[in-house]
Amino acid sequence: MQPHIIISSADLAAVEYQLERSKLPADYMFAIENELDRATIVSSKDLPHNVVAIGSQVTFEILDTQRRFTKTLCLPTDTNLFEDSISVFAPIGSALLGLSKGQCIKWQTQRGPRTVEIVKVKAKNLNPNLYQ
Repeated sequence: MQPHIIISSADLAAVEYQLERSKLPADYMFAIENELDRATIVSSKDLPHNVVAIGSQVTFEILDTQRRFTKTLCLPTDTNLFEDSISVFAPIGSALLGLSKGQCIKWQTQRGPRTVEIVKVKAKNLNPNLYQ
């Protein structure tokens, strides 16, 4: 069973807008849409600070390998804005969106299933008007 996720209505609109214009394979688009469909949607002001959102800097650990990473989650068109960027359309990026500190999720990689745990979430560090 996948963990509960929370997404802001602004992030949902931004991701859906980008999905409509993407050239992602149909099965991958379907997987992202399934993630979005199972989310609780809240207004941006009601999104808890410990939840991974577009623009959040998130520290996560891949439990299977005990490797830890810190990345800024962004839309595919904005990956050039941060040295540590990861696209929400990357497999791990879509897995991170909506999770909160302490939650774990399993996701499929080329090397097989992996489990990731959210260690720390730093609130959005983007221009607040960027995704409005």
